[in-house]
Amino acid sequence: MTTEPTAPVVPRGPLGDPQLHRLVAGQGLAAVVDALFLIWLTLFVLELSEPGLATGLVLLAVALPRAVLLLPAGLLVDRLGPGRVTAFAAWLRVVILLLLCALVAFTTPSVTTVALLGGLLGVADAAYLPGALALLPAVVPTGKLARVNALVQGAESAGDLAGPAVAAGAVATIGFEATLGGIAAMATLAAVALSTLIRVARNTHGAAEDAEGRDGEGTGPDGVDSERLSTARALGAGLRYAWRNPMVRGMLAAVALINVTVVGPVLVGGAVLADQRLGGAGSLGVVLSGFGAGSLAGSLVAGWRPPARRGWTVAGGVAAIGAGMAGLAVVTDLVAATAVVSLIGVGSGFLGVVIVATLQERVPRRLLGRVLSLVVLATVAFDPFSYVLAGVLLPYGTTTLFLLCGSAVLACAVLVAASPAIRSLR
Repeated sequence: MTTEPTAPVVPRGPLGDPQLHRLVAGQGLAAVVDALFLIWLTLFVLELSEPGLATGLVLLAVALPRAVLLLPAGLLVDRLGPGRVTAFAAWLRVVILLLLCALVAFTTPSVTTVALLGGLLGVADAAYLPGALALLPAVVPTGKLARVNALVQGAESAGDLAGPAVAAGAVATIGFEATLGGIAAMATLAAVALSTLIRVARNTHGAAEDAEGRDGEGTGPDGVDSERLSTARALGAGLRYAWRNPMVRGMLAAVALINVTVVGPVLVGGAVLADQRLGGAGSLGVVLSGFGAGSLAGSLVAGWRPPARRGWTVAGGVAAIGAGMAGLAVVTDLVAATAVVSLIGVGSGFLGVVIVATLQERVPRRLLGRVLSLVVLATVAFDPFSYVLAGVLLPYGTTTLFLLCGSAVLACAVLVAASPAIRSLR
């Protein structure tokens, strides 16, 4: 098995050639757009209707098609190439945002209309997310994947951290129409930057597939041609690869378990914890800002100094999240709670960079879109189950909730450390 070809290294500054600058700018802007638009959408729906069911339905309209279409979109990335799919999805986002902007400026759209456009944005997200992740190894030299992932995910964390205040402040100052216009302008800049990468991504993606085919990596029991003739068989090939590869299977399981045991308990249980021990529900915002700051720091640390013993640091990152969750069971003041949640954020940001960069380096290029779509699915599809878990355990108290969830994540860290496929990663 030979090393997959990568884009050439051009020593021209910290990130190399201008292609990497455009990649980071495009994907970073797109991440900020996501964070700002989510807050704008929530506030706008609240403006259209009373708080309650309408907001949940609109957010569900965005999330449902994204989750359902992620796996087929991953296959589309593998067949058409990540550059084309990412650019198309970015421009589709721009068109939808401009259409919504026109409706907001000249009419008063109904909640149903907003939900339909939100659903189209969910479709665009389903294509964009695996495409953007698969685009990195088609443009970025292998040695710089961790650093570029850190910059992109750092932009996402910064957007999550500052997005609520920026979007809410802009709406209050210049109104819904102008704020959405600014978001659409940023999305347009992101789409322009990503469109310039189509050619280089197509060249490196095709070269990698040719090399895999010569080495026998491009064929399997079904063969490449049969995959192209049958969408179902091609999707099955991606699922089989993820299940049969112990490193991929272990990482996907860890991501899914962390999502289930952290998201709902922190948001739902954190609100109860803030009300009971931290001086009121308003302190939840301070605690969650600690998570955002920690996630940003974890992402940047993972990229700036990539770990030499990657497998052990994956186990350590999972353990940090578990320790933080268990620590929430005993905190009694706002400073301690914010520090503990910051530790959870550090572990999450660090793992996000290390796991994605590892898969980008090691998964065969012909399957990369499908495998990365599974990673995205593991991070977004289990949110409802996480909220249910929090609701089931909360009647027993926040101490029980956080101790059980923290213990589950710590047990996952032990299993990760015990896996030879993950432990041996360098």
